[in-house]
Amino acid sequence: MADHLTKEKRSWNMSRIRAKNTEPEIIVRKFLHSNGYRYGLHNRKMPGKPDIVLRKYNTVIFVNGCYWHRHEGCSFATTPKSNKKFWLDKFSENTERDKKNIKLLEKEGWKVFIVWECEVNDEKLLLGMINQFSNYL
Repeated sequence: MADHLTKEKRSWNMSRIRAKNTEPEIIVRKFLHSNGYRYGLHNRKMPGKPDIVLRKYNTVIFVNGCYWHRHEGCSFATTPKSNKKFWLDKFSENTERDKKNIKLLEKEGWKVFIVWECEVNDEKLLLGMINQFSNYL
């Protein structure tokens, strides 16, 4: 099945996808800040450049997009019908890199939390996640 967008339009769309300061990430940061947590952002010296670093608690948080990081069972984690092999390889590389970075961080003594894009849009899920997170600190 052919892509319904031109190559130029697809390229333009993909160029608009940000790696940091995404809407879900900002929602989590505002929620943490309003609950008294202070944090650093996107530490380039740490494996995977975690979105949020809570040094005081030796904790990092990744706010992952369900599509790019393949949130299992999520309706946002679709696979394009065109150029399927490319996308499956791309997604596999992403998930393997995520696993490697999490292992490295845990080996260095960091607690690692993953917040999924779809969880951020549901305030009850987000509150539950933050409460669960607070229990570990």
